[in-house]
Amino acid sequence: QVLLVESGGGLVEAGGSLRVACAASGGSFRTYSMAWFRQAPGKEREFVAGINWRSGSADYADSVEGRFTISRDNAKNTVYLEMNGLLPEDTAVYYCAARIFGRAYRTATEYSYWGQGTQVTVSS
Repeated sequence: QVLLVESGGGLVEAGGSLRVACAASGGSFRTYSMAWFRQAPGKEREFVAGINWRSGSADYADSVEGRFTISRDNAKNTVYLEMNGLLPEDTAVYYCAARIFGRAYRTATEYSYWGQGTQVTVSS
């Protein structure tokens, strides 16, 4: 069983920066492709960024490309999402997700494990 715990959310002004983290326990983190999704009130959960277990290559949604950076530290079993140039429309609950082997897909149903989410609020 894989347990994911997010941290680092909070309130930030538009244009500001925030880093959220997701610590994993159980299994072998090195074999997990990881992703961040977000869900705003009244909207569907959407893909934000993903990082592949084998190559470490990253993929980003168009809406965050150039502003957000996903990274992983296999020694700490942690994946990060560095968010810069935040906009009010980035306000959402941010969830991390894990998929054992396979690449980091953009579809939520491809992931077997989810964290509880962390709130990110960007004020205008």
